[in-house]
Amino acid sequence: MMFQITKSKLRFPLSTFTKRYSSFQAAKSVIDKAAIDGELRVFIVSGEVSGDNIGSRLMSSLKKLSPLPIRFNGVGGSLMCKKGLNSLFPMEDLAVMGVWELLPHLYKFRVKLKETIDAAVKFKPHVVVTVDSKGFSFRLLKELRARYKQQRLENCSVHFHYVAPSFWAWKGGESRLGGLSEFVDHLFCILPNEERVCREHGVEATFVGHPVLEDASEFDLVRRCKPQELKLEGLSFSEHSIPSDSTVISVLPGSRLQEVERMLPIFSKAMKLLKDPFPKLVTLIHVASNNQVDHYIGESFSEWPVPAILVPSGSTQLKYDAFGASQAALCTSGTVAVELQLAHLPSLVAYRAHFLTELLIRYKAKIPYISLPNILLDSPIIPEALFQACNPSNLASILERLLLDEKMRERQVVGAEKLIQLLHPSESRMGNSIHCTGLESHRYTPSILAASTILSYARR
Repeated sequence: MMFQITKSKLRFPLSTFTKRYSSFQAAKSVIDKAAIDGELRVFIVSGEVSGDNIGSRLMSSLKKLSPLPIRFNGVGGSLMCKKGLNSLFPMEDLAVMGVWELLPHLYKFRVKLKETIDAAVKFKPHVVVTVDSKGFSFRLLKELRARYKQQRLENCSVHFHYVAPSFWAWKGGESRLGGLSEFVDHLFCILPNEERVCREHGVEATFVGHPVLEDASEFDLVRRCKPQELKLEGLSFSEHSIPSDSTVISVLPGSRLQEVERMLPIFSKAMKLLKDPFPKLVTLIHVASNNQVDHYIGESFSEWPVPAILVPSGSTQLKYDAFGASQAALCTSGTVAVELQLAHLPSLVAYRAHFLTELLIRYKAKIPYISLPNILLDSPIIPEALFQACNPSNLASILERLLLDEKMRERQVVGAEKLIQLLHPSESRMGNSIHCTGLESHRYTPSILAASTILSYARR
């Protein structure tokens, strides 16, 4: 096959690509091998909303950097589909969290796993990227690698996994890292110190920074969302206007139907208890990019006890505008806890699960916190209401203090500044990575660093 590409389509420096292409037999990097086919084929899989966000941004960055046209296949949500993915099935089919909660869905998972493996083998990707959802992702990568060996395929795809498993949170977690190298070629870590520990256990890894840094890069939020600016100015959302003397709370019940069904009724009762101390209470209910969640919240909206506005997903600007119009937030544990810190919005993190899952967490967890900001800062900067403590009375009491206690609010704002620094790769590391991959002309983001690592990766 003759391979042709014009200089105007190249996004890497021409000299860099020419050198790589002329010596592809020696280097065998991802982009070198893809050049033989005249295109880069990427099979990418995400099983939840946060992964859909990460995956869509990675797809955009790959398009920016690749000197070749790219074809995507796999599983993802609405954001990834907007970037060119034709999802094999709805991403929501994989969005189940917990041990006991998973049991009723095991058969469906096996069917979806086989469907995904068959599609990946047929697609013949140069690269397979799985994003978070380690239960499904690791089974997929492991069985794909076994399928390659069974069919004696020598030039099998390179496997990347984005978001390292939280080995640091569980007893014996680090000991299970060693086996990953059998089916994962490279891990993208979003937290400091993960890269070092993974490499010590034989797994190639790169710390790219936390995905919320993409928000900061896009809207310069670290400088823009200062605490003194978090005031109501009659900000409008769609056709709704919020009076300037309102008490506004952002409510984020989760991104999976399972957790929203569990958390939203508790949150609703907590808001009802806050009506007396805050008669002008208004809630901004953030709806995740999940059709099942959207439908459930829509049906529950008529029974919400205080005035509320639904904040749809899909717009980072709208989400942070809603945070900026709020004086506090109540959220289900997850990535959103970091987003709220980025916006300097004082928050309360809540979490409930199946009682057997809660027992397992108590037994296996080796850290006292559940929210990432508290874990990284090793301090209860953000109040947490977990398990039995996650009840309407306790949530309402903590939120009342959070709204009225300036010292409590200030602790979170100060902690947020420290957290943002921790989530960012050091300038020296970032400089080396950008220099080695020819990215001097591109502004750093986690997805840019991940994309450049994928394109230049050569299996040892």
